[in-house]
Amino acid sequence: MHSVSISPYFASIICTKNKQKFLLPSLNKHHRNLQIRAMRAVVQRVASASVEVDGRIVSEIGPGLLVLVRIHDSDTESDADYICRKVLNMRLFTNENTGKGWDQNVMQRNYGVLLVSQFTLYGILKGNKPDFHVAMPPQTAKPFYESIVDKFRKAYKPDAVKDGVFGAMMKVSLVNDGPVTMQLDSSQPSKNTTGVAEES
Repeated sequence: MHSVSISPYFASIICTKNKQKFLLPSLNKHHRNLQIRAMRAVVQRVASASVEVDGRIVSEIGPGLLVLVRIHDSDTESDADYICRKVLNMRLFTNENTGKGWDQNVMQRNYGVLLVSQFTLYGILKGNKPDFHVAMPPQTAKPFYESIVDKFRKAYKPDAVKDGVFGAMMKVSLVNDGPVTMQLDSSQPSKNTTGVAEES
């Protein structure tokens, strides 16, 4: 006779056969191995936003989008392309001509985009202490992040796209308009292999 018992928190599975018990690997450990592997962006619709470093404002925008970007160690150019395309085309703004909400993107409104690198978006709590080992190392993340900024400027217009200072201790100020905050992970539609077209 075979039986399977699962602990309340899926900590372990114990299989019994002929009165012998076999402890299988923890499902919690398995779950940690299935964490999202993708470029991540947190997008906030803002009335204004700025970045300050060492008491000096280095970048600021009026209405538009503040985009916090984190690069996973496995990210590629296709992840960057996806994040750039989706952020610039997200319909987060009202069409002032028709009054229709969620109808226009940041480019249609001629608004600004402020990109800020934030490695803590891939923080994993080990007890109460954050761990950031899945983030791309700084020496490779910096040129990759700079290429993302360049993608945004080429896809939109250079003077509308601002950024912070990679690796610096930054003070980011914003007035969230709404509030509206969205999270994007590049592994979802961009790595879809079913052939289903994305919605516009």
